[in-house]
Amino acid sequence: MSTETSTEDRTRAQSASTEAESGIPAEAALAQKSGMTGSQWLRMGLEVGPLVVFFLINAQAANWFGVPDKQSIFYATGAFMAATAISLSLSYALYRKVPMMPLITGAFVLVFGGLTLWLQDEQFIKLKPTLTNLLFAAGLLGGLAFGKASMKYLFDGAFRLTETGWRILTLRWGLFFVFLAILNEIIWRNFTTDFWVSFKVFGIMPITMVFALAQLSVVSKHQLGEERKES
Repeated sequence: MSTETSTEDRTRAQSASTEAESGIPAEAALAQKSGMTGSQWLRMGLEVGPLVVFFLINAQAANWFGVPDKQSIFYATGAFMAATAISLSLSYALYRKVPMMPLITGAFVLVFGGLTLWLQDEQFIKLKPTLTNLLFAAGLLGGLAFGKASMKYLFDGAFRLTETGWRILTLRWGLFFVFLAILNEIIWRNFTTDFWVSFKVFGIMPITMVFALAQLSVVSKHQLGEERKES
């Protein structure tokens, strides 16, 4: 396996692993170590774009639309839903498929965003990250409890690991999603809406990137060699 192929495999695998609640791909983190292709930058833009729209509309709705500050979150939620739908549609149009995690996350955005606008209650959009992360955690940790390392079946096309490696990654990502759910609850219940939106965009991204990079040692240690794969 060439160095270039190995780098691309790790990039795809981490991107798939971290497209959960935050929608932030690990490709951005890996860009610090290796160059990214135009396709990878485009994928990252499609995944991060809706969050950027969410932040900008929440911050500027009062200035751009002349609405009260307390109404900004509802305008931001509507824009977030629209941007998410556009992002998923473009992903399908460009690649003829949408990865499972962004698809599930997008469905949660549309459902909880719709409840937020219909009931005029911002708590629904704030609860969405908690429930999304818990869903992914349940899928990973639940599968592990039954002896199945779920990440192997989800991302085996990206790289090849030993069974021990898959179990370690599945456990770590499952616990990480639980951590993100708890963190979201702490932030939205104890800080302002503007702070929560900012942390969702500028806090979750660095945390996810650091965690994703930390998993490279597991990938390196437990990756199967060419000889073992052929056997």
